[in-house]
Amino acid sequence: MAKSSRQKQKILHILKMLLEQTDENHGLTVPQIISKLQDLGISAERKSVFDDLEMLERFGENFGYDICRTKTNVVTFYVTSRQFELPELKLLVDSVQSSKFITAKKSNELIRKVESLASKYEAQQLQRQVYVTNRVKNPNETIYYSVDSIHEAISQDRKINFLYMEWALGGPGEKICKRPRKGGERYCVSPWALTWDDENYYLVAYDSDAGDIRHYRVDKMEKVELSDQCRDGKEIFGEFDMALYSKSVFGMFGGEATDITLRFHNSMIGVVADRFGKSVHIDRDGDEHFLLSVSVALSPQFYGWLFGLSDKVQIVSPQWAADKFRHELERVGGLYE
Repeated sequence: MAKSSRQKQKILHILKMLLEQTDENHGLTVPQIISKLQDLGISAERKSVFDDLEMLERFGENFGYDICRTKTNVVTFYVTSRQFELPELKLLVDSVQSSKFITAKKSNELIRKVESLASKYEAQQLQRQVYVTNRVKNPNETIYYSVDSIHEAISQDRKINFLYMEWALGGPGEKICKRPRKGGERYCVSPWALTWDDENYYLVAYDSDAGDIRHYRVDKMEKVELSDQCRDGKEIFGEFDMALYSKSVFGMFGGEATDITLRFHNSMIGVVADRFGKSVHIDRDGDEHFLLSVSVALSPQFYGWLFGLSDKVQIVSPQWAADKFRHELERVGGLYE
């Protein structure tokens, strides 16, 4: 590479050094920077390096970097703020490592990329938070391409088709394997939204054949392809409330949407706020209880949620929903007689 070309890159290499090797507790002196430039085959005089550093001090903030210098006898230069602060990077690392749908391999790759946004010293703090090994992680490496195809289909207003997989026994007590549902028949739906529930990523779509809204675990979708057909369901999704839908569907298991009234003990107010949000309307029912009226999809998962709250909750109406819950309890209880 020509000498003049390397000189033009000098300020970029200086910025890269500062980003990778400095923070508020660690700086670089001008002689150190000159030495590192020489290792890269770039000769530099003290004055030219000072000029570049002053330029970065003056204009670095415009590009998301705040370059400062120490006010001591030995002047050092360092990055005091970045596009992402350390607490923000820790939050990103926590999200990646705790996401079950992201494979262990991709988790480690993403975390390494997040670490590159910090200095090498701060990256060590991020590394101490990493606990990916032996976590329950999805093995499907194609999920990222599936998500990309879904977003592309939504932006282009097109349907998608895909294979939907399910877990099955691969042999008598030998292993668990995946196989396509419907014997390999491809699903064709209109994608409208992606949502997160119960540690899994879901596609919310309109099924034209069934004439209703369906949801699919993205990690179970394989060989996702865009269709030439335009999406259906515009009338439904024009007024669709994704947040409300997520609250009403427990564990993304569908069921008959029903308006029900529940009676809770006052100690369950936090549970209600976590599940349905803080804006729901409640009514006092004596000194120790309150009533909540909501729309939920009645499913075994919803009844399981109720059972987990023990005697702190009761279905008040409709009566048939309460009878169905009692029947479920009796049916499961029969297994232990």
